[in-house]
Order: sequence, then C-alpha cells, then structure tokens
Amino acid sequence: MKKSEITPFFSVLRDANPHPETELEYSSHFELLAAVLLSAQATDVGVNKATRKLFPVANTPQAILDLGLEGLESYIKTIGLYRSKARHLMAACRILVDKHGGVVPSTREALEELPGVGRKTANVVLNVGFGQPTMAVDTHIFRVSNRTGLAPGNNPLQVEQQLLQRVPAEFAVDSHHWLILLGRYVCQARKPRCWECLVSPYCDFQPKTEAPAARKSLQRGKPD
Repeated sequence: MKKSEITPFFSVLRDANPHPETELEYSSHFELLAAVLLSAQATDVGVNKATRKLFPVANTPQAILDLGLEGLESYIKTIGLYRSKARHLMAACRILVDKHGGVVPSTREALEELPGVGRKTANVVLNVGFGQPTMAVDTHIFRVSNRTGLAPGNNPLQVEQQLLQRVPAEFAVDSHHWLILLGRYVCQARKPRCWECLVSPYCDFQPKTEAPAARKSLQRGKPD
C-alpha cells in the first residue's frame, strides 16, 4: 500500500464506522482488563458469556480475591485455558490491591508487571480504556496489515512499529478497532471477502476474491 493511500483507506473505514468499540463487554477499567486477559485464545462472545455471570458478583480486584481460585474458576470454566487464566487473574488482582490500591494503572510498564498481561493486552487496555494511540496486534491485525500492505512485518512487534509510523494521527486511536473488525468479518484468514471490502481499492492483495454467486455464474458461462 502506497503512503498516499493510507489516509483514504482509513477515511473509508471511519465513514462506515465513526465510533468503533471493542466487542468485549465492560463497565470499568478493571472489567476491561479482566475481560482482555480472559480473551487470549478465546472469542469475545465466549468471554462475554462468562463475564455476564462473573461481573455482577465480582468486578473489582478485591472481590475477585474474595471469590478464591475455585470460585473464580467456576465462573470462567467455559473459557479455554480457564485454569491458567484464573491463576493469572488472581495474581494480577493481588498486585492491583497491594501495589495500586485496587486501581488499574495507565502505563504500559505497570500493566505488563501483572501476571497474564503481555504487550498486546496492555495495548488494548491503554487504547480502549485510556484512549491512548497504541496498537494491539492480534492475529486479525497482523493478517490485515500484511495482506493489504498497510504495515508489513514478520512478527507482531514489527507490525506494531510499522503501524505506529504509518497510521496518521487523526486515525491512531480508533485504527485498532477498524483493523480488528476488518479482519474478523471481511479480510478473513482462509477466504477474504474482497467483494464486500470497502477498502479493496487500496489493498495490495491479489488476486481479489469474487462473490460465490459470481464465480458460479462465470463457470456456467453466464454474465454476472
């Protein structure tokens, strides 16, 4: 993707979705942190189903600690890797209570000190919770950035650094959401839905895929 195409690329995404939001359900910085921690290798839908039961009972670090490990596990057992995630969340809550007065910190360094919180999780909390222009590179953003040519990289950190350099400031805060949604629903891994993609004109991916009906009609020798 040419540098001159980046602004129109994001302008199209912004026009289609001016106020993008995470699909994880939360009502506080701690709920966001907990939900993102639980979402590793799990779907947002699956996490939301669990937290709809957990958060009404325990939605602060101290309340999670009061549940105890087995109590916490009983609420999140439908989520993949729930045992290790429960241990991480409990340990993170202890640090939040003991070191931060139960408040989620707003710096990367402090967030990454919490068990179960890596760079990607910290970036999500900083971006979604605190409005910072960070780039949390998950599998969707990694794929979209490489496939479109927006920010090629061999690993998530390289892609993140490229995005921070190439995404114009006016799109920086919301670009994380737009790219995730693009990858989740349109620029899918096995078969990108190029015929539905609003930013296809700016994408380097070739050949563009066609709608299933169009492919069938061409095979029959009929016009689209």
